[in-house]
Amino acid sequence: MISLTSPVRTRAQDWPAAAKLGALLAATTALFLLPGLWVQIAALAAVLGLYTLPGRVFLRHGLAQLRVLWPIVLVLLVWHALTGDLPDALRIALRIVNAVALANLVTMTTTLSDLTEVVHRIFAPLRRAGLPVAVIEAGIPLVIRFTPTLIQKGRALHQAWRARSSRRANWRIVLPMTLLALDDADHLAEALRARGGISPFED
Repeated sequence: MISLTSPVRTRAQDWPAAAKLGALLAATTALFLLPGLWVQIAALAAVLGLYTLPGRVFLRHGLAQLRVLWPIVLVLLVWHALTGDLPDALRIALRIVNAVALANLVTMTTTLSDLTEVVHRIFAPLRRAGLPVAVIEAGIPLVIRFTPTLIQKGRALHQAWRARSSRRANWRIVLPMTLLALDDADHLAEALRARGGISPFED
């Protein structure tokens, strides 16, 4: 499995994970409450500035993680261009990019164990109330861990297709990608069962 943690050591990695998640929540809320296009553009400039501060390696690594957003942005722009509302498409696309980029910035500067500990503390009241939150607590770090793995496998499938055909892969790699994801999920389930599984009421 591949971690989303930055390969470059930054000052932000010493900051409390709870504070970073709180700042992320506040910033994301502000992005969705402030509708102006120029607000989103200014936010994008600020986000790029945050990615640039730790250096070129950090910037390249961070932007590489965001390349998966371009199909979503493209679909939004094309659809709204056809419906005659391109400015709204730009606002939505910039809002999505800014929000995901900020979240990516947090995961790059926070260890998975620190994120898991914050989630554990957040769910403490629900756990004391007797709700089965252990499965959710285990699922969140698993999603964070396996997302870059699936992205890497998707790129490998795309490269394998290009090596064997002159046609674009497009939807043709959806089925093998789905099978790979299901195979990974099956192996993970077996590993969890071998370790006793996860009790929904685990402390």
